[in-house]
Amino acid sequence: MVEGDTTTLEGLLAEDFTLSHMTGYVQPKAEWLAQMCQGRFVYHFIEVKATAFDIDDDGTARLTAPALTDAAVYGTRANWRLRLATEYDRHGDVWVAQRTVATTW
Repeated sequence: MVEGDTTTLEGLLAEDFTLSHMTGYVQPKAEWLAQMCQGRFVYHFIEVKATAFDIDDDGTARLTAPALTDAAVYGTRANWRLRLATEYDRHGDVWVAQRTVATTW
């Protein structure tokens, strides 16, 4: 994200991936990546403070990471304390991110 490498992100995220922003807006992958390409989402720095990982009985994996995030969103740059909770499903031998929910901490 900091490198703005939307090509790599495209390959890591499921086709129906969504990003739920701290505002509550659920953004489809294609829209989020397009807006990154347009400079509407520019990530300057992300520092992950900790990680927690678990796998449910149904096979869904969850990675939770509180992070300090310096980003410009729609032209406004700020620092956020975001908790990023990402769910992954297994596709063959690969874990694929299905959704991320960003909340504050």
